[in-house]
Amino acid sequence: MDIGFVGLGNMGRGMAVNLMKAGHHLTVYNRSPEKAEALTRQGATAARTVAETCSGDVVFTMLSDDSAVEDVTLGEGGVVASLRPGATHVSSSTISVALSQRLAAAHADAGQRYVSAPVFGRPEAAAAAQLFVIVAGDPETLRPLSPLFEALGQRTFVVSALPHTANLVKLSGNFLIASVIESVGEAVALVAKAGVDRQQYVDLLTSTLFAAPAYRTYGGLIAARQFEPAGFAARLGFKDVRLVLAAAEQLEVPLPLASLLHDRFLTLVATGAGDLDWSAVSTLADRDAGLGSDDPA
Repeated sequence: MDIGFVGLGNMGRGMAVNLMKAGHHLTVYNRSPEKAEALTRQGATAARTVAETCSGDVVFTMLSDDSAVEDVTLGEGGVVASLRPGATHVSSSTISVALSQRLAAAHADAGQRYVSAPVFGRPEAAAAAQLFVIVAGDPETLRPLSPLFEALGQRTFVVSALPHTANLVKLSGNFLIASVIESVGEAVALVAKAGVDRQQYVDLLTSTLFAAPAYRTYGGLIAARQFEPAGFAARLGFKDVRLVLAAAEQLEVPLPLASLLHDRFLTLVATGAGDLDWSAVSTLADRDAGLGSDDPA
């Protein structure tokens, strides 16, 4: 299949490579052209504009936030203006429910197809084709895309015929991950102040009650205080908490814990740590407990 791919950051790069490994030809675009060089050495075609990625059957976008997606998709020379009728835009970005609804309407007006397919997994999972792909869209549109999703991840979950529902599910999942990070950070601070070894404590938790990947991954980062390089930046985590609160307000669903997380991430970003991994929000629990970054516990 002839595929366009826009956005070659931490996640998009691995996804694009795995589509190529599955035998598809890719035309790739990134705002910073040097990020496309590794893929062109593997056979991809480098595009000079977003429009040049839209000549095939499908174009993927994997971008950081609503602003970037809106610009690439709805802007002059963007995906909606350039994609042929009947072709499909697959949006894998974590964006607001409201923007996803706007994209679906814009593509429908242009006679194009639109699918939302955000993913769960960090950059290492993207590189290893071990993502979980959350998909929503018209069943007839999804059918030929199944092999593409299989090339990206270990399992695909189709959640709705309405694309924006996948974005809501993705945001709800990120809300839960943020909750795990905050609660583990608080628990580690508690036992660390009593002299318990941080790594030993996390190993105990993840070997008994909390063996899920989120606890293993983020518990390990929290125990080691390893927040660079960021697999997922704190400012993006803050963005997702804001988006889940906006969706909850629209649906009239109170999320008290999300409101707490909003202020925790706001504090982290406001104090200059927005580019650290979002697990760095756990440092606020250390700070509040009087534990310094050099504390051996």
